[in-house]
Amino acid sequence: MGVRKARAAETEAALKEAARRQFMERGYLNTKITDITAAAGRATGSFYDHFASKEDLLQALLADMHGKAHEHFEEEHPPHDLTDHDQLREHLAVAWRLMRDNRPVMIALFESAMAAGPGAGESWRRLVEDTRMLREHLEHLRELGRPLPGDPELVAAAMGGMLSMLAYALTPGDPAVGGPDDEVVIDTLTRLLLHGLAGPGAPGPEADHR
Repeated sequence: MGVRKARAAETEAALKEAARRQFMERGYLNTKITDITAAAGRATGSFYDHFASKEDLLQALLADMHGKAHEHFEEEHPPHDLTDHDQLREHLAVAWRLMRDNRPVMIALFESAMAAGPGAGESWRRLVEDTRMLREHLEHLRELGRPLPGDPELVAAAMGGMLSMLAYALTPGDPAVGGPDDEVVIDTLTRLLLHGLAGPGAPGPEADHR
């Protein structure tokens, strides 16, 4: 890599990291491009050498986040049985830790979608796009004749929506808020999604009176 390319890559990385810090501290909507460039120690004009807008930078951060997900799961990801406890837990664990490690991006995505308003359909589009892998696994189960609680796209989106809202609202293991640690969150989500509120493993009505 030449010197110019190396410097450009360094600047891009600095802008991304500064954006993550600013989104975490200020929130996405309250962060200006000048806040990002100042935090990165770069001239404001340098921002536009790499990104067309703050939203474009956010999409680049999201692409990086998706790239990290592919480090855990191969591109040609074979169908998995999400009714199997261990396989479901593995998928939830990867998604949860990815969201936790990228909480500034989750904050920015949530605020960006809220600012666009429900009429724009941005929240739904992102949910459907980001839960494609889950949907494909659910479609595989349906092809095998396994009963599902609803349409695979809707079920996958509901799972993703629950995960993303938790990741936005909860800081796992943070003593300041008394949040549960990652393993507790993952195990709870696994049991909830595997069995449902009244499925196998749930206590019967008599348990409430013991």
